[in-house]
Amino acid sequence: MSRISTHKPRWLRSSIPAGKEYLRVREIVEKYGLHTICTSGHCPNMAECWGRGTATLMILGDICTRSCRFCNVATGRPLPADPEEPRRVAESVRLMQVKHCVLTSVDRDDLPDGGAALWAETIRLVKQVNPGITIEALIPDFDGQAQLIGLVLEAGAEVVSHNLETVRRITPLVRSKARFDTSLEVMRIIAASGTRAKSGIMLGLGETRREVLETMDDLRAAGCEVMTIGQYLQPTPKHLPVHEFIAPDSFLEYQQAGLEKGFRHVESGPLVRSSYHAEKHLL
Repeated sequence: MSRISTHKPRWLRSSIPAGKEYLRVREIVEKYGLHTICTSGHCPNMAECWGRGTATLMILGDICTRSCRFCNVATGRPLPADPEEPRRVAESVRLMQVKHCVLTSVDRDDLPDGGAALWAETIRLVKQVNPGITIEALIPDFDGQAQLIGLVLEAGAEVVSHNLETVRRITPLVRSKARFDTSLEVMRIIAASGTRAKSGIMLGLGETRREVLETMDDLRAAGCEVMTIGQYLQPTPKHLPVHEFIAPDSFLEYQQAGLEKGFRHVESGPLVRSSYHAEKHLL
């Protein structure tokens, strides 16, 4: 597999947000006071996804109780959870007219249930207000507590995902509290419920090819069916630097390797993020 220098290459350029659909989605997000990982995470695919009239909505506020070194979401003391948020999200999804909705959230270690009850209520209301919609829930680890994860699973999202983010060796350098094995246990709980389990990692943090392949094996052993692989991009100078930029042909090779290992779907490319082409992960 080919690797290149840390000089940002041409294939990492993304479109400037524009177009009628993009502006319509932005207006809804702003009107209803919604938080999106698209903006908080500086997602390079925002123009494409919002231009299709889709967005990944982030619940439980926009302040995370953890401080992972790759993530641009604000860290600190969150505001109390808003009991009206599920209804507001459900109505916003209706106005966006999407057929497949992705929900995610910050970590809420300050809450006794980690926000699991509000997660479940949001999923139920989105489905109630939008008959026929399908949902992906990109959840935190809830400290690996099966009861809390089960509360979210019972709400009926078609896909439930939780990201490993990186390989085992690098996890302590990248994630502030989460543990590699805890995240694998989350995968096992999701898969055991019969819900489609999905996870994702970033490349360019110093991992080796063997470590990436071993991570794929770990995910498959835990029952993960869908995997996303993308390039880590440093959000600000305060975050971890990019160790290297991975060439597009290497992403294609990882995609093929993942399919050979039995993943149902592998989304792999420099600009791929967790919710990119999420509607395909139902197939």
